[in-house]
Amino acid sequence: MLQAAPAGVRPSPDAVAAVVDALAADFGSRLVTSHAVREQHSNTLTWVPSQAPDAVVFPKTTEEVVAIVRLCAEHRVPVIPFGTGTSFEGHVNAPLGGISIDTSLMKQIIAVHAEDLSCVVEPGVTRKELNDFLRDQGLFFPIDPGADASIGGMAATRASGTNAVRYGTMKDNVLSLTVVTPEGAVVKTASRAKKSSAGYDLTRLFVGSEGTLGVITSITLKLHGIPEAVSAGICPFPSVHAACDATILTIQTGLPVARIELLDQTMVKAVNLHSKLGLPESPLLLLEFHGTEASVREQAERFGEIAKDLGGGPFIWETKAEDRSRLWQARHDAYWATLALRPGARPVPTDVCVPISQLADCVEETRADIAEIGLIAPIVGHVGDGNFHVQPLVNTEDPAEIEVLEAFLKRLVMRALAMGGTCTGEHGVGQKKMHYLEAEHGAPALDLMARIKRAIDPLNIMNPGKIVDV
Repeated sequence: MLQAAPAGVRPSPDAVAAVVDALAADFGSRLVTSHAVREQHSNTLTWVPSQAPDAVVFPKTTEEVVAIVRLCAEHRVPVIPFGTGTSFEGHVNAPLGGISIDTSLMKQIIAVHAEDLSCVVEPGVTRKELNDFLRDQGLFFPIDPGADASIGGMAATRASGTNAVRYGTMKDNVLSLTVVTPEGAVVKTASRAKKSSAGYDLTRLFVGSEGTLGVITSITLKLHGIPEAVSAGICPFPSVHAACDATILTIQTGLPVARIELLDQTMVKAVNLHSKLGLPESPLLLLEFHGTEASVREQAERFGEIAKDLGGGPFIWETKAEDRSRLWQARHDAYWATLALRPGARPVPTDVCVPISQLADCVEETRADIAEIGLIAPIVGHVGDGNFHVQPLVNTEDPAEIEVLEAFLKRLVMRALAMGGTCTGEHGVGQKKMHYLEAEHGAPALDLMARIKRAIDPLNIMNPGKIVDV
């Protein structure tokens, strides 16, 4: 039986060298040890200090992943799965060194079962690649986190996005996974059936596990038919509170909105500058409705009435695909748009999620906190499900600013928890939010997570130092 590894133990140089030499022999140029590539695989968009792996390997098949994992397990060398590197909380850092498994060459769309509204893909397929492939069949995959993330990474981090208010998150849209476990076994977590009562729900154990329990090598996804009609629009409001109240009322009245996104005044200014738009520089909701021609028109009209009652408007909506695409691309570029607000500063994106009834108060209290500390920190959010993002712009070379930032981030999380929310609605835990899990879940639940981790990964080789300490 494998013996559990002590927490935080870096493998010996000899062990790492043995793994790297063996991988070089088997993978040739698909094993890379250059400093630039290793750095790229530890830190891309995150402000978390970089901790590079010892090497990066690019497998093409499940069998190759099995060989890599078994070799690493034999020598007690960590394994860090890597998708596209768009995560924010230090998910792909390698605090103990090890081997980064980059799945970008695992690009097969294995099967599309159009009649069942499902498909099977390898982890390196990105969401845009999948939707481009599906478009001619009248189907689409709705989870849209903004970045063109890989499907494997989206499953591992339990991604969400702008469509979540109608279509749910990754946990609602993954039917089954193929996973290589820390001992190198290949596990299929479920069938293609849309529901099952057969045993533990292994699929949802691995969805959101952030690579700490295994390496995902295929994903079976739910698909949806492309709507007959789509409309998108913008609606300004006199205050963030009014915009949040409109969101709450929209959801509570059962209006089947597909997307409803909040941009505060600071974020609207950034988006206008970056995307050359002329949006009203006031708190703004961006919306999208899916359905038939008649239902889309009715939904838009009903929302317009809600907005008017709360002092918002005018609600301007568009049905042309090119106009909608430009609007949503501007929303997805929000991370980059903020850079112009404070040249030389680094964005520090973070998120929380609260029950919808608490949304307005949580956002307003957060805005007051931002004003008091004097940081530029735009707010944008998938507010239809109570999830919002704050993006402080910080000089990360200034210890005083980092101290202010850390204190603000802690207050943000504790505010959300006090309102019955969570420390992260979609960014995930990674390294930076580990210390909030006990406050959110309680010690017994955190201990259970640690016991699951130790049971599945007794050597602690799977993305160690993330989610829970073991």
